[in-house]
Amino acid sequence: MKNAKDTKGQENGVVLAFGFFDGVHLGHAALLNRARERAAALGAAPAVLTFDAHPDTFVKGEPVHLLCAARDRDYILQRWFQIDRVYYIHFNAETMRTPWNVFLDQIREKYPVVHFVVGYDFRFGDGGKGTAELLEDYCAQHGLGCDVIPAVKLDGLTVSSTLIRRLLAEGEIEQANRMLGHPHLLTDRVRTGFRLGRTMDFPTVNMRFEDGVLLPRFGVYASRVLMPEGVRGGVTNIGVRPTFDGSGKHVTVETHIFDYSAECYGQRLCVELHAFLRPERPFSSTEELRAQIRRDVIQGKKLLHCTAEE
Repeated sequence: MKNAKDTKGQENGVVLAFGFFDGVHLGHAALLNRARERAAALGAAPAVLTFDAHPDTFVKGEPVHLLCAARDRDYILQRWFQIDRVYYIHFNAETMRTPWNVFLDQIREKYPVVHFVVGYDFRFGDGGKGTAELLEDYCAQHGLGCDVIPAVKLDGLTVSSTLIRRLLAEGEIEQANRMLGHPHLLTDRVRTGFRLGRTMDFPTVNMRFEDGVLLPRFGVYASRVLMPEGVRGGVTNIGVRPTFDGSGKHVTVETHIFDYSAECYGQRLCVELHAFLRPERPFSSTEELRAQIRRDVIQGKKLLHCTAEE
């Protein structure tokens, strides 16, 4: 992804969709699609302007558990919206205290922006005094275009990252995915695990969520794994492995890929969560766990409509 120094010299400028874009949900999609439309009409490039840390972490003084890490945001923006220009602003105490109009002046100095696209509730600058309406006025004064996108609703509810966080924490992955407009996902390099799955004839690839990223409800999910050679179905366990680890301190993400046994260590894979199968629970024996995994695989294949070869 690009940063500020990469933006100068673009002949037709960029249309900036401006926001944090945590999870890149349906509300964000409305901004991104408008940015692409405006860019095509203006002969400019669509781009995203965002922050490297959630502003509420500084403004409210409390951590915000994100829906996805920055690399996952980048991946979603590229894969589903074909936007590969993502510019990050370092958010710190100084950024938080910058007056809204000075903040916009700084953006214009760093980026060849010709048009902004923001959400209806977008706020920025010192004390959140900058609003979408003030941005519209600023753009009019400086010869820039501006679109303000209204709320996007699904089933009568306003789509928001806050609501999606709650759904994921409750294991409502299918409803969360509807609001996201794409599967909730994790990208990471495959790590060395305990190899216990292999001893039970269900080898797994092991990954982890970054610190500060929301952990979905612990349990087993029907999943799809995006691999260099294609997409394969699988079942993913997120949790603390209570059958083998009584400490409950080490959260793991272990995915058994259907009918696949090759080594993946060091490869960067993407795991998409599609359906919640069951909560995580301890088992009295390895044989009991093996039998349950076998049932999970059968159920996962049915839900994902996997063929025997997939």
